[in-house]
Amino acid sequence: MPLTPPPLAPAVPLVLASASPARLATLRAAGIEPTVVVSHVDEDAVVAEAADRYGTLAPEDIALLLARAKCETVTTANEVSGVVLGCDSVLELDGEVHGKPADAAEAVARWKRMRGRSGVLHTGHWLIDDRDDGEGATIGATASTAVHFASLTDEEIEAYVATGEPLRVAGAFTIDGLGGAFVTRIEGDHHNVVGLSLPLLRELLDDAGIGWFDVAQG
Repeated sequence: MPLTPPPLAPAVPLVLASASPARLATLRAAGIEPTVVVSHVDEDAVVAEAADRYGTLAPEDIALLLARAKCETVTTANEVSGVVLGCDSVLELDGEVHGKPADAAEAVARWKRMRGRSGVLHTGHWLIDDRDDGEGATIGATASTAVHFASLTDEEIEAYVATGEPLRVAGAFTIDGLGGAFVTRIEGDHHNVVGLSLPLLRELLDDAGIGWFDVAQG
């Protein structure tokens, strides 16, 4: 008689603690359909509190700190059960940390500093296994990618900022949108510049005892 294959293990649900449409699109393109729960973390307050306790933080540490804060906030709220992933990205330029610009004027000023130069995009990733039958893993890491920017004219900068895109993203640029024309090359993981490193996520899942194809597929 034919052998009966063993039953498939239930898929592991992934919860994305981020409002970023780019991160969601990246996961979906990789075959993962997460549940999105926005954390609404006060990022300035989190960084200020950590700086008071530990002193000046490195850019990559700030990215990881905020990713952890987002992940823990969603986990504590206990809205859903699954493996919770928090991410946060910052751009390092001249040793300074840049998130989303506050307004158009700041975006223009930043691009005038960035044009023709290079920065490093750091994305912190934090993972918490919040399943009732999970291992309870709490782990994180930061991926960093060097980004080289084109030499834009003042007119190009003004036109780009006028689209509104730079105001919505860390570093005031995208690589998968209108800003892609202004990134001449990168050194490192392309997905990390979008906001979520798939290779790093796979490593974190593996460290938590979860296979890549065990995560709920779309």
